Amino acid sequence: TEQPMLQIGDYTIYLINDGTTIVDPGGPFGLVPRALWSRVIPPDENMQVPMTTICLLVKANGQNIVIDTGRGRKISEKEQSYLNLQRPHGDLLDGLARLDLKPEDIDLVIDTHLHSDHCGGNTRLDNDGNIVPTFPNAEYVVQKREYEDATHTNERTSATYFSSNWDVLFETGQIRLLEGDTEIVPGIYGQIAPGHTPGHMAVRFESNGQHAAFVCDMASLAVHFEKLAWVTAYDVEPLITIETKRKWQQWALETNAILIFPHEPYRLASRLTLDERGRPRLEPIDVDFV
Repeated sequence: TEQPMLQIGDYTIYLINDGTTIVDPGGPFGLVPRALWSRVIPPDENMQVPMTTICLLVKANGQNIVIDTGRGRKISEKEQSYLNLQRPHGDLLDGLARLDLKPEDIDLVIDTHLHSDHCGGNTRLDNDGNIVPTFPNAEYVVQKREYEDATHTNERTSATYFSSNWDVLFETGQIRLLEGDTEIVPGIYGQIAPGHTPGHMAVRFESNGQHAAFVCDMASLAVHFEKLAWVTAYDVEPLITIETKRKWQQWALETNAILIFPHEPYRLASRLTLDERGRPRLEPIDVDFV
């Protein structure tokens, strides 16, 4: 059977859910009143909402590229329980296996940023309990500014930056720090999209005149991209997030790009249009998880 996928020119993009967490809406919706957000993502009986953990597998230029590695397998049962982490279809590695890919087959890993729900799968525990790279043959890339913030935390940021997700990659020489906007491989660009963190990066695709972007936590959910004022409580510079989204909205309208959001449970990929009153609205694209 054909796997669900997005085709951007010569590039094939697969969406893999590393797991769904059930969270307090104060995280994703911050100051937005319940009367408004509950129309978009209805809460459960405990007044909580689902957030997926989307990773991408991109086939481009003969390479297998993973973008974001999810929470990974190092998390304890206690953590899984605290996060309400649900993995009915397994995690990133299970999704790759459904595409007939082993960890050894991955050539490149792009970390949009180093929050533990986006890079926890960078490393894993071997049979002896040692932390080792999950993808032994891959180069890993992340913004240098993000790495500096991840290694110089404060009370606000320390709960999500764990050096176990990257230390060993420096020891093996597998990680490369990017300095600003970079064409990582032909047609795939890592672009600083600040606000969520100062070094947070979106990944933009361009092939045969077609465009797409994994916007990552610039817009955790689709609605965050539609509504500039809606920013999460997770953003360290929320006013900058708004200006970042303003620019990317314009780009999405000009290029008719396909947009992928990292934690969206329903509208996994969309195109931005304007409604009859000229307001941004996302039109979902028919795609499902691997």
